[in-house]
Amino acid sequence: MLTITLEKLGFIIEKAREFDAEVLIDADEDGSNPADDDEREILVQSDDNPTEEELRGAIEGLNTDEQDELVALVWVGRGDFSRDEWPEALREARQARSGPTSDYLVGTPLLADYLEEGAAALGLSLDGYEGERP
Repeated sequence: MLTITLEKLGFIIEKAREFDAEVLIDADEDGSNPADDDEREILVQSDDNPTEEELRGAIEGLNTDEQDELVALVWVGRGDFSRDEWPEALREARQARSGPTSDYLVGTPLLADYLEEGAAALGLSLDGYEGERP
């Protein structure tokens, strides 16, 4: 059903989850604890964010069919389409492509959740496929 491997999908979900977990830091925030600051760095959204770069790189490294499948999975995962409407979701994803798919997906709140829900709706199990870059 999918051309994207579960290994690639799992890696993208993992990176999306890390990216979704990031928080904006308030410049006026007081009470920083220097002992904890280094461990907090991965959760701080910044212009040179390695997690975002990895997520974008993973998405941009896919071929257009795989990128379209990610978009369609998001739409199924958030309830825009059902499992039975998968071919229609995929067709609309292909037709809707207008700019970098990575921009659209990285800008989608709850991206990891939608991808997981979409995969589950299609009957795909991602157990054991998250974390390692394919």
